[in-house]
Amino acid sequence: MTMVFTVNLIYFVTMLELDPLEMVLVGTALELSIFMFEIPTGVVADTISRRISIIIGVFLIGSGFVMQATFQSFVFILIAQVIWGLGYTFTSGATQAWITDEIGEDQAGSAFLHAAQLEQVGALVAIGLSVLFSTIWGMRIPMLLGGLFFWILGFYLLIWMPENAFSRKSTSVKSSLEGFMQTIKAGWKTVKLHPVLWRILLIGFFFGFYSEGLDRLSVPHLIEKFNLPDLGEGTMVGWFGGLSAIGMVLTFFSAGLLRKYLGKQIPVIQLTRFLALFSAGLVISLVVFPIANQMLFSFSVLLLIGVFRSLIYPLYNAWINQNIPSETRATIVSLSSLVDATGQIGGGPLVGVIARQYSIQAGLLTSAFLLSPVLILFAMLYRTKIDGGSSSLILPNQSG
Repeated sequence: MTMVFTVNLIYFVTMLELDPLEMVLVGTALELSIFMFEIPTGVVADTISRRISIIIGVFLIGSGFVMQATFQSFVFILIAQVIWGLGYTFTSGATQAWITDEIGEDQAGSAFLHAAQLEQVGALVAIGLSVLFSTIWGMRIPMLLGGLFFWILGFYLLIWMPENAFSRKSTSVKSSLEGFMQTIKAGWKTVKLHPVLWRILLIGFFFGFYSEGLDRLSVPHLIEKFNLPDLGEGTMVGWFGGLSAIGMVLTFFSAGLLRKYLGKQIPVIQLTRFLALFSAGLVISLVVFPIANQMLFSFSVLLLIGVFRSLIYPLYNAWINQNIPSETRATIVSLSSLVDATGQIGGGPLVGVIARQYSIQAGLLTSAFLLSPVLILFAMLYRTKIDGGSSSLILPNQSG
């Protein structure tokens, strides 16, 4: 995936010349695909086979990437997002369930941590390969190879992937959708009984509301403002590839330092303070990024934005789990994911329209404005000294 992601946004801007709204709509198409198919594809994993679900997903992801690299058309790019988003939903959840079934719950945690380490190594290698191949053959080649590698993985799994511990459940699409609606109803009932959850879910909504615009417009902004194409295609990919690599290293060490400083047991009020602090830093960085006039300074601010986001994500997950009654924890976590996705689907096109009508800089400043309400919500929570549940929690082990 990193081979594709290192170059795809640059490719969309410089080769396909997508405008800001089209860039955001690409991301919206992906989010809508995942939003629509997450539940139905979960039925396949539970009723037919986790192995089959994963293999289908791997082939679809590869197909989406190959289409994206092959057809130079906005319509086909949108279709490619839908295809690989659909593929992702076939693997989402099914992969973790398959591993846990095969090796047991007691060994799954260690396997996931090991996989996370290998993922970081693979991503760093992929950045180097993307820069190299883009310099020699052009930006379409890393995307094409990324898709082909997924197909190779699919054939490998067809031959060698085991599934010895899976037991089918008598679940239908209808019953799964009914269960989904019951989850939503149970979640809203819990929220009504615990008013503080309204503010927590609102914060999650705004975290999603601003993010799609930033994700899709940050690269076009840098390309446009600093005329990076004039430096050459290979140099431009190298800049962004190097930026991604540095971001991974910074996130790895920042998360480690934060976890060491906070320890395993964190009082809820301290967790709230750090989330508020990082959110304030993120809002300020989002304002500074589009108005900065020095290229290295802009790149540095974008790195800082990435670090803030990477630290907020695990802290928010830990925070929302701590503030949920144990009997409805899974329900509210699912609801928070739905709220985040809704925010992304709604905020992305809004930012895209502003960026097309006025400028990319205006679109990015709008993203900062869309996130700013979380500061008010955090201030309200801090004043009420929330204690929704236990007084401490265990911070998840995050390596980047």
